[in-house]
Amino acid sequence: MASYNIGIDTGGTYTDAVIVNPRTHAVLAAAKALTTRGNLALGVTEALEQVLEATAGQLQRDEITLVSLSTTLATNALVEGKGAGIAVVLIGFDDPMLERTELAAALPDARIIRIRGGHRYDGSEQEVLDETALRTALEQPANQAEAYAVAGLYSVRNADHERRAQALIRELRGCPVTASHELSEALNGPRRALTAAFNARIIGLIVSLTAAVRTVLQERSIHAPLMIVKGDGSIASAATVVERPIETILSGPAASVIGAGFLSGLRDFLIADIGGTTTDVAIVKNGWPDLNEKGAMIGTHRTMVRAIDIQTIGLGGDSTVDIDHQGRIRLKPERVVPAAMIGARWPSVQQALQTTMHAGMGLGIGTLFLFRPQGTADRPLPADLTAADRGFLANVGEEPIPWSRIVNSVSARYRVMRLVNRGILQLAGFTPSDAAHVLGHQSQWSRPVALLVCAMIGRSHGRISFDDQKLEAECRLFAQTVFDAMVTQSTQVMLERLAGTRFAVDDPLVSTITQGGNRHNDLLICLRPAIPLVAVGGPAPVFYPEVGRRLGTETVIPPHSAVANAIGAAIGMIRVQAQVEITRAEGDGYHLHGAGAVIFIPEAVTALAQAEALARELARQRTTVMGGEVQEITVALERLDIPGREDDRGLISATLTADCLSRPVTLTPASAQTNVSG
Repeated sequence: MASYNIGIDTGGTYTDAVIVNPRTHAVLAAAKALTTRGNLALGVTEALEQVLEATAGQLQRDEITLVSLSTTLATNALVEGKGAGIAVVLIGFDDPMLERTELAAALPDARIIRIRGGHRYDGSEQEVLDETALRTALEQPANQAEAYAVAGLYSVRNADHERRAQALIRELRGCPVTASHELSEALNGPRRALTAAFNARIIGLIVSLTAAVRTVLQERSIHAPLMIVKGDGSIASAATVVERPIETILSGPAASVIGAGFLSGLRDFLIADIGGTTTDVAIVKNGWPDLNEKGAMIGTHRTMVRAIDIQTIGLGGDSTVDIDHQGRIRLKPERVVPAAMIGARWPSVQQALQTTMHAGMGLGIGTLFLFRPQGTADRPLPADLTAADRGFLANVGEEPIPWSRIVNSVSARYRVMRLVNRGILQLAGFTPSDAAHVLGHQSQWSRPVALLVCAMIGRSHGRISFDDQKLEAECRLFAQTVFDAMVTQSTQVMLERLAGTRFAVDDPLVSTITQGGNRHNDLLICLRPAIPLVAVGGPAPVFYPEVGRRLGTETVIPPHSAVANAIGAAIGMIRVQAQVEITRAEGDGYHLHGAGAVIFIPEAVTALAQAEALARELARQRTTVMGGEVQEITVALERLDIPGREDDRGLISATLTADCLSRPVTLTPASAQTNVSG
């Protein structure tokens, strides 16, 4: 019997689903559904139903042997300040270390509990763990939270205090507890503490998402293992990732990079993944994306999570079109829902626009609409909303209503923007996607609505006349300037990623290239990348052929590029690293760190051999836990020696890193059938 993989990606605008044959690399079906931010399961259900219906008769449910999910939920929640209320237990941290955690700035509502304990650089105990103080602190109502993070001084050298504190919190509070040594093996206690705090913040969100996906799969008699894409492009079992959801930072972009390589067949390329909200840019070498060893960023705060080295820009098909007083067009990072999208679903949108257009007043504001995200009607509102907020929201439903109908004061405007920023309301207006509909580059939504909002914005800024006979032609000209602004900014982003530096917006040479020319002051100019450009994402075929032309490089937009994220999830590999460190003991001998208790080894040659064996075994164990079948393990050695000594007796310290890349263990069709019947 054949076996098939399902890939699902929950993005900011769309939820995608695909069914792939991992042996033949054939994509059997692909589908898109609007992401239902109020209830993510609705969007997942719709996309999954589409691909299952499209393959009816081609495969049986028991032939689906793996389901893999990529998501931006973790990243979005942390950037937007959402998640559980947490408390952070710091063991052995002094005042300067507390300040270096950046907890006060990154998570100002987190409770901080500091107790005595911690270890030294060599793993020896610095001070006895004060479990009594921790127990007392946990009994205080002010320190009780939905989830906890624990970080101890030099816990990567000896994790005993973190483990004991973790066990005590679970015993007394019965809630999720993140220990920092479980997330990173690198030194830097303050940053590990921040990473653990972020992780604790979003455990509940990822648990809810995976539970929703499992429910959807079970209702459709799909009993395959569920995997999740991590930020480094690899996948792991959902059971392990729900304990470390911080590892899903950049999950969606990472899946897209893997999917782009799979679809294009290339091993070295520049990738641009453009969606409704953002454009993600990365460089792929030898078939795997560059990794940022410094750690992924959350806003302005750096974590200790290994993730792909990707540049994310707030530039997409749904970016806000901004026109300054001189008529110059720039695309801002704020996302609005395209007017053409809501106009395709609700006829009332076109009617409201036509009424405002004929009135001739308030044309700019007249293009804005407000509505509740789909799926929120059956969910309670956040408890911290005021009575005025609730009263305002009572007038807004899932069908869009004109901004001018309910926003009639400065206080109402501030309230709306606050609710939009929290995701409780959504705002629709004129976007590059609407301009593309006017030009005929896109056609999935309502072109009449796109024409109306284009005309109204153009007239409000003096770019389009009030002569109705010229309206179509002038709208096309104005839409072309918006389209060109999108291409220009996208081209500049590509150049900056390749050069590894930022260029001034008005740099004359760079502007010549980004604006589509090749001549400056009678000099011919050519900046051509040495690798091809692969563009994926829904808007890629609309904007990126012209981006590639301006760069003077081959642009590859492969089939199924619009669902590259979901494909990357479906065909992902498990990648595990394990580190063992060797440090010199006081007097003589060596200490091995990385597998629980510190191990003492008298001789360097034995320490190196045992450290390598230990690193391999840890990588093997972690691969099995994550749902992988070990195929090959490679070990890299970094060492520091006494100058002039050529033998191992001059060893001062060393780090051995075992790297294991493996395929996930999937159900065989026979075992899937047994699972269904049993």
